[in-house]
Amino acid sequence: GINAMAYMHEYAKPFFFEGGEHAVLLTHGFTGTPATVRYLGERLRDAGFTVQGICLPGHGTKLEDMRPVRWQDYLNAELTAVRELKEKYPYVSVCGLSMGGDLTLIAAEQMEVTSCIPISAPMKTQVRFDWAAGALSVFVPVTYWRNGGKVDPNDPMKDYKAGYAGFPTRSVTDLRHLMHLARKNLYAISCPMLVVQSHGDHTISKDSADIILAEAGARQKEMLWLADAPHACTASKACDEIAEHVISFLRKVQNA
Repeated sequence: GINAMAYMHEYAKPFFFEGGEHAVLLTHGFTGTPATVRYLGERLRDAGFTVQGICLPGHGTKLEDMRPVRWQDYLNAELTAVRELKEKYPYVSVCGLSMGGDLTLIAAEQMEVTSCIPISAPMKTQVRFDWAAGALSVFVPVTYWRNGGKVDPNDPMKDYKAGYAGFPTRSVTDLRHLMHLARKNLYAISCPMLVVQSHGDHTISKDSADIILAEAGARQKEMLWLADAPHACTASKACDEIAEHVISFLRKVQNA
């Protein structure tokens, strides 16, 4: 496979596609890049939406750049992007993958948005010992993903998988903080929601989607369960199924 570090594809950069009056903010996850949500962005663009894919602080360059970044920096990047889109477009929806999904939930809790689409958004992780990350980071400063961030060169979605091979161990505490913040205020979400999760996701806790659906204050809540897609489902063979559901959901909420 190709080492994702050496192969920061141009898709790892932020993107903006000018389209119609409904703007969609796409936010990638922890250690990811805009590449992981870019395919969805391209499908939304082709369907007539305006699309912005931001790159979170400390991401899309080199792993060390994550070290000084804290959860507040991630959240500020998200809220600033929403604010800027709201100044220009009458409809602004937020959609995010993994930690980006948690940021999406917090944005919907704190600001008025048209709709909210958390994808593989963790309410709890399946990673053991994440509670000890702060203490562990003294001994193990970098934790590597099991596959070392390697991408199969024959994977048709390989260009959409750019990201880090691991993360500064201490950063898990920032991920956990955003998870708790998102969950604590789910009751404050009033916009329509589409929650996406896969039965094949072994990264986050299985009941994450159920928690979001049960605790969110929104009246209109829809669920898309994927059969066997991985955690980063937007860069997997489920990408078209996700795109079709997202597009029809967004059209519905805009016309409501």
